[in-house]
Amino acid sequence: MPLLSTFTIVFVFVFSFILPYFYRVSPYDFDYHAILLSPSWEHWCGTDRLGRDLLARLMQGGRVSLSIGVFSALIASFVGVMIGISAGYFKGTVDKGIVIMIDLFLTFPTFFLLLALVSYVNASILVLIIVISVTGWMGMARMIRSESFAISHMPFIKILKIAKVHPLKIIIKYYLPLIAPIFLISFTFGVSGSILAESGLSFLGIGINPPQISWGTIISEGKEVIDIAWWLSFFPGFMIFLVTFSLINISDFLQSKTNEKEILSV
Repeated sequence: MPLLSTFTIVFVFVFSFILPYFYRVSPYDFDYHAILLSPSWEHWCGTDRLGRDLLARLMQGGRVSLSIGVFSALIASFVGVMIGISAGYFKGTVDKGIVIMIDLFLTFPTFFLLLALVSYVNASILVLIIVISVTGWMGMARMIRSESFAISHMPFIKILKIAKVHPLKIIIKYYLPLIAPIFLISFTFGVSGSILAESGLSFLGIGINPPQISWGTIISEGKEVIDIAWWLSFFPGFMIFLVTFSLINISDFLQSKTNEKEILSV
């Protein structure tokens, strides 16, 4: 499963970022003679209500959805790591303040917090990356905080603190390598969660706005004609499923390997 999932992720990225250079059909051109055509040799994934080629739109939408997923997960993971390590390293008042801040963010359901933030701004790729990352760092921070506490009790860390080694040097040289497996696990979950969040917002009509395309907007456009044009909702939904399912499998594999190493070290 890990190999198959990795191959699937690579395929989806190649499909979205490389194949458009070879598949020269525009995702924006209207063809009123090809409205709602089912999949065929001419249009492999069919066409939409304006006669636009769905395969080309899936490629373009994949660029947007994957970009939002990867960059928002990177930002959220980076913020979570910095906050989690700070809580575990400094402890005391710093830790209590961070825990209160995390609990305040977790008080609000994540998706409703996303809706509240997006409703006050005009959504774009950059705005969605920032908004999704702002609402997605808490889980990473809590996991890193717990691991940082365990690292802080290690003898060599105590010796380094007694020797008054600079905290930044300790964090970069010792904390980050030990926390890297957890970071990778959380990051893979974060990418899939960010893609689902963007798709949900775009499906509701408050995410990516035309003429920009994402998998969520394609599903939203297809929901009104799903009874006569199933392919408009099926193919973008299938792409989202492939990415999220593959990332979850990769994350589970990384977690199992991390647990094996911990058991062996004990």
